[in-house]
Amino acid sequence: MSEFDVPDGIDVLRVFCAPDGRHGNALGVVRDGDDYPDETSRQALAAGLGFSETVFVDDPERGRVDIWTPGLRLPFAGHPLVGSAWLLDLEVLELEVGDVFARQDGEFTWITARPEWAPPRELERYDSAAEVDALTGPPPGEGWLYVWAWEDEAAGRVRARAFPRRDDGIVEDEATGAAALLLTARLGRALNITQGRGSQILTAPAPDGTVEIGGRVVLAHRG
Repeated sequence: MSEFDVPDGIDVLRVFCAPDGRHGNALGVVRDGDDYPDETSRQALAAGLGFSETVFVDDPERGRVDIWTPGLRLPFAGHPLVGSAWLLDLEVLELEVGDVFARQDGEFTWITARPEWAPPRELERYDSAAEVDALTGPPPGEGWLYVWAWEDEAAGRVRARAFPRRDDGIVEDEATGAAALLLTARLGRALNITQGRGSQILTAPAPDGTVEIGGRVVLAHRG
């Protein structure tokens, strides 16, 4: 299903866009979660849309949201929360794992989250950005893989690509906030990540162990 064939009531965003507004990871947002009241209907819609994640807004005033991939429900994911905060102009998003705080700063939307909320990811460092670019598909193996290399270590610039390596039709994830969160926590420093075809993710660790994740959001389709 293309992003312009989506059912009524669903907005499509691109999250973590490049400075010129291109790229970004597609996100479906169901503004009224009551339209899909149970797990079966939500899973079916997420699979039908085919985006890496789809968000169901269960309470727009309190910011309660529910996140699904084409194959499973997620307790936390970065790009759906950045996109939802931007679209709904929220300062707090309610998840089962905890409250996610959001803020707007010029062209960037930021969320604050804890690394332990992110699903497990294998983070594999490559020797050069050129090696990351040269990948033609997922490296052999099982499990969610985030490959990365320094483009400019002194400046905190990272080249990354993400491969879910699960049987749900998502071969490569264009921009992944949860993996950026985990990499930032591991390295303990602010990062400027270029992922996928050219999406941009900014991160900044805080003294309390949380990490801010920021990016640009573009409305691709109004439902």
